Amino acid sequence: MAHIPLGNDLPGITSLFRYRPETARPLSELAEVLLRGESSLSRGERELIAAYVSAQNDCRYCYSSHAALAAAQLPEGTEPVGQVCADPSSSSISAKMKALLEIAAVVRESGKSVSDKHVAAARAEGATDVEIHDVVLIAAAFCMFNRYVDGLAAFTPDDPAAYELMAERVVRSGYLSSPAGPAAGPA
Repeated sequence: MAHIPLGNDLPGITSLFRYRPETARPLSELAEVLLRGESSLSRGERELIAAYVSAQNDCRYCYSSHAALAAAQLPEGTEPVGQVCADPSSSSISAKMKALLEIAAVVRESGKSVSDKHVAAARAEGATDVEIHDVVLIAAAFCMFNRYVDGLAAFTPDDPAAYELMAERVVRSGYLSSPAGPAAGPA
């Protein structure tokens, strides 16, 4: 049960967006740009970063949502999602994605911990400055989204099918598809 009465029984961040639509719009726009906008990283890769950060933050709603979104948009489906969240270094993803996820992990702990060494390692694997920028921003944004959802104890469905359904809607329509915010929310 949420810490405050939200006036709806929607899951996760969608309930918070319905409660405060005036804050939902800019947060949804940020998610749309970061996860679906123009990028040399695929939508699936960006959702994988969001799922990884959310898993590390132990935000079950956000992890489940973005794991389903990553699986729906990665050619390999669910396999790399579970691998990455268990141990990115031994997963089947590219060396570039491993280096970018290392940056995401460091940002999750503290932005000040990102070092020239992390950036150089990502560049050595072919990451561009824009990709490095976007990974830092995705990781930072998902720390905020995770804390927003968990800090207000938003409802988290137990049924994996609920997340698959949300993922289908976001893949089809994006994060701006509802007046109260995204169909599944950015978290």
